[in-house]
Amino acid sequence: MNVTIYDVAREASVSMATVSRVVNGNPNVKPSTRKKVLETIERLGYRPNAVARGLASKKTTTVGVIIPDISNIFYAELARGIEDIATMYKYNIILSNSDQNQDKELHLLNTMLGKQVDGIIFMSGNVTESHVEELKKSPVPIVLAASIESTNQIPSVTIDYEQAAYDAVKALIDNGHDKIAFVSGTLEEPINKEKKVKGYERALKESGLSLREEYIVEGDYTYDSGIEAIEKLLEETEKPTAIFVGTDEMALGVIHGAQDRGLNVPNDIEVVGFDNTRLSTMVRPQLTTVVQPMYDIGAVAMRLLTKYMNKETVDSNIVQLPHRIEYRQSTK
Repeated sequence: MNVTIYDVAREASVSMATVSRVVNGNPNVKPSTRKKVLETIERLGYRPNAVARGLASKKTTTVGVIIPDISNIFYAELARGIEDIATMYKYNIILSNSDQNQDKELHLLNTMLGKQVDGIIFMSGNVTESHVEELKKSPVPIVLAASIESTNQIPSVTIDYEQAAYDAVKALIDNGHDKIAFVSGTLEEPINKEKKVKGYERALKESGLSLREEYIVEGDYTYDSGIEAIEKLLEETEKPTAIFVGTDEMALGVIHGAQDRGLNVPNDIEVVGFDNTRLSTMVRPQLTTVVQPMYDIGAVAMRLLTKYMNKETVDSNIVQLPHRIEYRQSTK
């Protein structure tokens, strides 16, 4: 049988209000009374009802996290950063996978709100106008993590994706390459089409190199699409001598596809990835990659959300964390 606050109050010979004050850490309770109530709670095995406490305080100390795919190593690191900071600030997490489906994303958003969460961290590769309109209607704060939306109306934590792509391609140019391909993630997603592609194009233009449309190949973030991309690029009359790849997982496919064709990485073709997931050190040669600090993005997004939930001062609602390139053996 569930032990209730009423049972504790009766056994300790105090009011339910006194038990509530003890449970919630209210200092206005005599030490002797607090001791008696805590001993009774321990003896009866009472566990405060979070839902009931939420109704009373109008807070559930619960945060909803909507993530495209927790099995993806990239999002798993982000989720860990979110959870660690949530635990530090005594928030519980409700995690849902959206499968990168817009209808499911919007459904999950409303489901989270129905569960009376205090705030939401939202991740999507394609935050559309429909998303923004729904997010703006939310009665609780929402923060985007590793996701962008063009109006900057929704608080977000990211890196400068265009500059990061530029830096990766410029590093290959500085290594003497003038035939540089780009294997992108899905081009309908703004991070790719509006940021990484533009960074790639800007680096070429500033170095006086012409843009070859056939050197931009669209993948779907998977290892297999990386293999397919390198096979397509190696069929070109002028084969690229270096490839910038939009994610580490696709970059592994590119490296293995090149090796299957008898090419040596980096002597015949250099490869730079993006994200610096654990995959980058699991391939041989180990992958040179852009460091996107996934754990930090999750942690900072959660901290930003706590500020909004607690009505603290926020200096900027758009946070960009620093990136860098981790040089390994897939480049010279």
